[in-house]
Amino acid sequence: MATPPPVPFGDEPQVLVVGAGPVGLTAANLLGALGVRVLLVEQHTNTSDDAKAISLDDESLRTLQLAGLDQVVYPIIVPGTGTRYYGVGGRPLVHARGTGERRFGHPFKNPFAQPDLERVLRSALDRFPHVDVSFGTRLVELRQFPGRVLATLASDDEVTQRIEAAYVLGCDGGRSTVRDQLSIPMRGRSFPDDVWLVVDTVEDPHDERYGMHIGDPDRPLVIVPGREGRCRYEFRLRPDECAPGDVVSFGLVRDLLRPYRDIAPRQVERSVAYTFHALLADRLRDDRCFLLGDAAHMMPPFAGQGLNSGVRDAANLCWKVAEVLAGRAADALLDTYDTERRPHAQAMIELSVRLGRVVMTTDRGRALRRDLWVRAAMLSRHGRRYLTEMRYRPDTRVRAGAVALTDGPGRSLTGTLLHQPVVLHGPAYTTTRLDDVLGSGWSLLGIGLSDDDWQAVAVSGLPEARRVDVVLGDRAPRRRNGRAAVADADGTVEAYLAPLRGRLLLVRPDRLIAAVFTPSRVGDVTRAFGRFLPADCHRAPSPTESKESGSDGSVTVTGSASADTSTPEHDTQGAHK
Repeated sequence: MATPPPVPFGDEPQVLVVGAGPVGLTAANLLGALGVRVLLVEQHTNTSDDAKAISLDDESLRTLQLAGLDQVVYPIIVPGTGTRYYGVGGRPLVHARGTGERRFGHPFKNPFAQPDLERVLRSALDRFPHVDVSFGTRLVELRQFPGRVLATLASDDEVTQRIEAAYVLGCDGGRSTVRDQLSIPMRGRSFPDDVWLVVDTVEDPHDERYGMHIGDPDRPLVIVPGREGRCRYEFRLRPDECAPGDVVSFGLVRDLLRPYRDIAPRQVERSVAYTFHALLADRLRDDRCFLLGDAAHMMPPFAGQGLNSGVRDAANLCWKVAEVLAGRAADALLDTYDTERRPHAQAMIELSVRLGRVVMTTDRGRALRRDLWVRAAMLSRHGRRYLTEMRYRPDTRVRAGAVALTDGPGRSLTGTLLHQPVVLHGPAYTTTRLDDVLGSGWSLLGIGLSDDDWQAVAVSGLPEARRVDVVLGDRAPRRRNGRAAVADADGTVEAYLAPLRGRLLLVRPDRLIAAVFTPSRVGDVTRAFGRFLPADCHRAPSPTESKESGSDGSVTVTGSASADTSTPEHDTQGAHK
């Protein structure tokens, strides 16, 4: 294969994204929306026809909103209401549907067909003249140099090309070429004896807007109805029924589906026997290369978080890459990708394994004990909330990375996702979603602040942010001194933010609350974020203030005796997903 010389770096993409599945397509859209030059390559000749992933949660829809995609995605999803669990004999146990509130502005759990999602995400990239897409192109080799990555690509007809990029995002799945090129091992375990059959059907009678997990030990089963008569069935197979990778007979499919529907061969879109894995890459960053999605972590399907974890990866990383490329952040910011994503990915893997072991057990005694425990828990308010609101999910709060934990009210919100209520905004007091006011970058929300309070942070050295007044007390949201303003539309803003009156919320582009502080503590927060800013923006701490940096990258701000250390009760359940 002849290898031409590389194209000059100035004409090359800033970011090479390898893999055009849902995670790679999401990353390319996020980067494109931030003005980054992107080349997206995919070894297959088109988007996938296989319906693998099946559910998008409210956080993922919010990420797609950030990329300007939620309105084109809504027509292909079923706005869902969570999951119903059934026990021995198919008897109902609990409907886990979240809090019932749209804390992040979108429905809680939403079935979809992956081929539809990939087509929508691929078409959306046509918005960006600075994003190129090349299907039928595979990665052959990666070599890293100071300031750049040299990638060798090959097309289906074996024509090769060498390109340079500032960064490479490996979104190329469980058999990741990027991960192999970087010699990054994955740790964890596989489950070769747990064989499942996935069957995607059409013209199905199920019209429920929730998934059904049927934990009958005689035949554990998952049913997820989709749009327009599509439905996913997943059956736990017995040892003699079908091996992973074998051709699945229509007779087996028909026999398993018989209690739920009649089926003809033309109504089966896909049937595959598979096993699953619980694995996490040793590192998610290797110099200028990053791993996302299944290239970074693989988990059993029982928590419905495989794809959603990959979308979280993209949401966490893409804005950081854009900030560094634009010269607004130092390389240290990119280290926080692993710091912030690894703990949650590991926790989600462990939850998925536990759910499979408990909910989908074939041990009748364990199943009966599980059902008894659930029914007993449902008798108490605490138990009902734990199960119906899915409080057993891992806490998504970021405790180390690009966050600054200050003393006082609001500390528990630092590292959590900002809620997205509907707010009043603009001279006509129209209702709109909060994110649509905040824009695509950093934002600084002042909760009931005066002009004098804002003056204290006029020149602070914080990341450049859009400043927004959060007006409390049923007052009009009037724009003042160049600041946007929002007010409560339905009571949710007051309930969520009124306890923080007089404080500021520094919100990252991925809508994570990076810090909560009073105007008098702005210097502390500025110094805490100094290591993430370019060298010419650093400021030295004053003799009366300091920051403590943990070995895990966390930053805890301490300092002046005037700090308010009282901590009133505040609902932090938004940190649980």
